Amino acid sequence: MPKLNYMVQYLAARLDVSFAALSDATRRGVLEELGRGEASITELANRFQMTLTGIKKHVAVLEEAGLVKTEKLGRVRTCRLAAGGLDAEAAWIERYRQRWALRFEALDAVVEDLKRREETDGRE
Repeated sequence: MPKLNYMVQYLAARLDVSFAALSDATRRGVLEELGRGEASITELANRFQMTLTGIKKHVAVLEEAGLVKTEKLGRVRTCRLAAGGLDAEAAWIERYRQRWALRFEALDAVVEDLKRREETDGRE
């Protein structure tokens, strides 16, 4: 059981870091830009009208969260999306989406039953 507890704690910590990284509009914008293709830190800074230091900080947060990979070739640091970067987050969201879908289906069934009863009561 301790191994399972560690895995749950690890996943929770990973989700905390990922969602914190995603909570910033600039970082979400960086992910969208990188979804179109690789970009250097300088290119990202220009696109977001930020200083190199500012965009580097955003990229570092995304890299820490496992959402972005960077590679330095000479003086140029190139950024790209990390493979499988949002898989754990998407799976977590999907579990909750399924739970809500089941609850809404149950609610729909109750509403339909109430409508049928109302129609039946109204005819009698």
